[in-house]
Amino acid sequence: MPDGSILPDEGEIREYLDTANQSRYGCRMRTRFYRFVLATLIGAASLGLGGPAAAQLDLSGEWGAIFHEDLPHRGGMRLGDYTGLPLNEAGYLRAATWDEAMRSIPEWQCIPHVVTYALRGPATIRFSKIVDERSGDLIGYRLVGSYGRPRTIWMDGRPHPSGLAPHTWAGFSTGRWERNALVVSTTHIKTGWLQRNGSPTSDLATMTEYFTRYGEHLQLVSFINDPVFLDEPFIRTTNYVASPTASANAWGICSPAEIGDELPGRPKHYVPHYLPGERAHIEEFLETTGIPADGARGGAETTYPEFMLKLERGEAAVRTEPALEPVVPVPGRATDGEISALPVRGNVYLLAGAGANIAAQIGEDGIVLVDSGDGARNERVLAALRQLTDRPIRYIVNTHAHDDHVGGNEALAAAGGRLGGGRVEAGLPAAVFAHEQVLFALSAPTGEQPPAPVAAWPTDTFAGDSKELFANGEAIVLSHQAAAHTDGDVVVFFRRSDIVVTGDLYTPTRYPLIDTDSGGSLSGVIEGLNRIIDLTVPEDWQEGGTLVIPGHGRIGDEADVVEYRNMVVIVRGRIADMIERGMTLPEVRAARPTADFDGRYGAASGEWTTPMFVEAAYRELAGERR
Repeated sequence: MPDGSILPDEGEIREYLDTANQSRYGCRMRTRFYRFVLATLIGAASLGLGGPAAAQLDLSGEWGAIFHEDLPHRGGMRLGDYTGLPLNEAGYLRAATWDEAMRSIPEWQCIPHVVTYALRGPATIRFSKIVDERSGDLIGYRLVGSYGRPRTIWMDGRPHPSGLAPHTWAGFSTGRWERNALVVSTTHIKTGWLQRNGSPTSDLATMTEYFTRYGEHLQLVSFINDPVFLDEPFIRTTNYVASPTASANAWGICSPAEIGDELPGRPKHYVPHYLPGERAHIEEFLETTGIPADGARGGAETTYPEFMLKLERGEAAVRTEPALEPVVPVPGRATDGEISALPVRGNVYLLAGAGANIAAQIGEDGIVLVDSGDGARNERVLAALRQLTDRPIRYIVNTHAHDDHVGGNEALAAAGGRLGGGRVEAGLPAAVFAHEQVLFALSAPTGEQPPAPVAAWPTDTFAGDSKELFANGEAIVLSHQAAAHTDGDVVVFFRRSDIVVTGDLYTPTRYPLIDTDSGGSLSGVIEGLNRIIDLTVPEDWQEGGTLVIPGHGRIGDEADVVEYRNMVVIVRGRIADMIERGMTLPEVRAARPTADFDGRYGAASGEWTTPMFVEAAYRELAGERR
């Protein structure tokens, strides 16, 4: 390299590429390396290294995509082709499960390109300025096009939302200028993909983009980080040319009214997927292309030209076992003891930090709580509520009987007051509603010691499928889901606010906790998740609309529940297949049927571990009783 330069010259680049110039796979490796060098050059230029300084440039206008790079990947991807992707083992296993028929199920027909892939679509994009009317300052850019959701890139220094906030297909983006490059950081992205063949990204993925304008050309270098499915950042470049006569508005919205049954005859809530032993779709790709299996499956090591030398020597790529538990803290799982109140919609709030999520509806009638937390932070919960309203607690609804959801019943009910006959009944605590199975779980036969004090028991129960309430100008429907997470699960639907509160029937921070001692079952969990999906209606592009507050973790919508439901159904299918093949419980555990999901939902220790989940599913599917 020239003295004082951190950048390779052309001769060094060509010499370095000589190890990967003999095969089609080598061509892909060279493409990968050119991208890496290009990204290095762009990053260095944005920092003022190796090039002259430049002022901030105007990116607004229409830009047409250029397809000379990776045209086969842009036009369509074959199953089994994961070359150039730094997938870890969990990422590869997840990709190998992908069935293209998934796009035909009603819950997935309206999904747009997720932001990690959107700008690879064959379409025009448009940058529009968002300018403060008074100051004239640029406060953001509006980016539309390429089959993705419209994005706002905020330039005014605002922070990213709470980890409990909803995730979207477009994510939440903030931008800053580094010399002549617009650097965009995006978080809060829904579970998505790197390529349109099932190569996955999790909802913990983040993305950093560098947009650099060179006259009439615009270049994008993106870095995608995913602690669940990637061993290292995935780097990709995309190019555009100014196209003032084009239009980025050549489509409208996709709404539930447009969804149809594309493959009639399938059962409702069908989840297409390949089992671990079903590899015909992958073998077909390998046989027709001649690409080595070790390279086609991707992986960080395979994205560098040196990997060709290992193939020539017959050495296998280095693989690591998928993580047994989440590789990073899951938003909403851990708290520091503080209670945070997050607006959900209208007069409904999420209170997080009390052991389990608490939903609070606030209005003229007072406060309606769904669940009361673990009881260890009652004063902090009350203080958080006082920041929202001076009205008292009138009703508490319990979604089930576990301590982290009912521990605050006694104290929070005592801090409120009961409505009756159109007035407050003096001296009586707030009413506590639940299914009768919750009362049975918290009480005991006469003369025996109950699990909870009498003051913590539900005061109003129902035995059927549902119960109706009305408070603060809104209908509230309680629906019982039998034999699911427990035998007393209740889903609460705030009808005007269009918010569903699920309790632990849906908890996206872990595998479903199946309390078999309390009448829980895997099949009931899946039925309950499908019931939640039936209640929810997205606004457009399979996003927004009905919002979902889970027992733990972040606010979601139908697409998030569908993703979780799909995971549970896929794991059930794998375990059922293993049982059909005569595998014992120890053999099933050793085979790790959850391996590709453990980095998001797994746990090696704690109240509910991955082995406990696998055992509960195995025993139910095998017809065993403990």
